[in-house]
Amino acid sequence: MTAPCPPSGHFTLLYFAAAYSYTRRHSEYFEAPMKATELFATLESRYPGIKTSVLDSCALTVNREYVNVEENSLSTEKICDTVSDIVVIHAGDEVAIIPPVSSG
Repeated sequence: MTAPCPPSGHFTLLYFAAAYSYTRRHSEYFEAPMKATELFATLESRYPGIKTSVLDSCALTVNREYVNVEENSLSTEKICDTVSDIVVIHAGDEVAIIPPVSSG
């Protein structure tokens, strides 16, 4: 999937698998900057119940780099641009919610 270009001052959020099923959207734009830790709260307010149904078990990428949202504030590894060891999503970034997948 090619990410659509976001409007100025926004980033693109891509939804895959269960995230798409829950939101019925392939992608959406959000105002930037936004801390990665704030993204899940923003999504929960927009899509009540998504946190427990999807987000608690998903992976998050920012510009195709995996980000651990729960441990993000404890990380010393520089992932994307960080401020006080918190990942900040900037205008033009591509963010993806990737729920776990199974194979058989």
